[in-house]
Amino acid sequence: MAISDRKIIAIDGMGGDNAPEAVFKGLSQCCSSNLHFIIFGNENAFGKFKKTLPRSLSYEIRHTDTVVTSDMDVTSSLRSGKNSSMGLAIRAVQSGEAAAVISSGNTGLYMALAKIILKTIEGIDRPAIASILPGKNGRTVCLDLGANSECTVKNLVDFAIVGEALARSVFDKRDVKLALLNIGTEETKGARLVKKTSEILKKLFENYVGFVEGDDFGKGNVDVIVADGFTGNVALKTIEGTAKYIAYELKKSLSASIISKIGALIAMSSLNALKKKFDPRLYNGGILLGLNGIVVKSHGNSDEVGFANSVRFTANILRNNIFDRIREQLEKSKISCASEYCEEK
Repeated sequence: MAISDRKIIAIDGMGGDNAPEAVFKGLSQCCSSNLHFIIFGNENAFGKFKKTLPRSLSYEIRHTDTVVTSDMDVTSSLRSGKNSSMGLAIRAVQSGEAAAVISSGNTGLYMALAKIILKTIEGIDRPAIASILPGKNGRTVCLDLGANSECTVKNLVDFAIVGEALARSVFDKRDVKLALLNIGTEETKGARLVKKTSEILKKLFENYVGFVEGDDFGKGNVDVIVADGFTGNVALKTIEGTAKYIAYELKKSLSASIISKIGALIAMSSLNALKKKFDPRLYNGGILLGLNGIVVKSHGNSDEVGFANSVRFTANILRNNIFDRIREQLEKSKISCASEYCEEK
């Protein structure tokens, strides 16, 4: 298959705590005839890891000496960021050479560069990080998961619009249930910002169900949960930490005695299924919604398993033409008509 017939994904090979090792080991698990990768970064640093890539993987390396680190402030990073591995990967989407970009690098810089280079969709002020989390009764699109720590009412309404569009596409549903994260389900609870946002969402969406609480993340009873980036990120990290703690305690208990070890062997298949379901690495990958391009964020501490799943997440987005559907849904939502919230802070 010719490269032109494949979906091309730009990769920031230097982003993240475990790069470039996690990036290359993750890519080695993603040998698909439908994908081609352009990996940006320092070719010298890639050396030994590049040798481990399977021959069936379609890729090319684009060298750059410029690297931005997590300890650099955003202002300093932006000066050189456009020529860094992260910046060049984003620019590949801007030029149309790549269909999507993935990075495990600094979230604040990634969002800033993506917004500067790709611009937001007309009518959207800020992009939001969205991801799909599993629940007891189904999957849920959750946003914002860390891109915007402080939000206005308009930001939250924008997040609801793009989040609902993503859910419609991924879940192939017309009746998408949308909810707003709050400290209680009662309409009298919550900050003024959340209450005002709720009033507007009632008018914009027929399937807006109102407030949900933190434990609703694991229920899967709604298709979209909207929150500001600070709250959403804390909720996500709490979920991930709890899952890791449960896995640790379960492993500890099952190895405490001979009898428990025998029981573990008998229940091995069920335990492996449970472990897989609770493994946060398998749900790695968030999309920065609201930009003129598909920009996927992998966790900063991703290992090869996590990075591989961010690639699979991106490939799924490309298969479903989510970006085109988001544009269609934004037009249907008639953002410009919702002038009621445009000046609300």
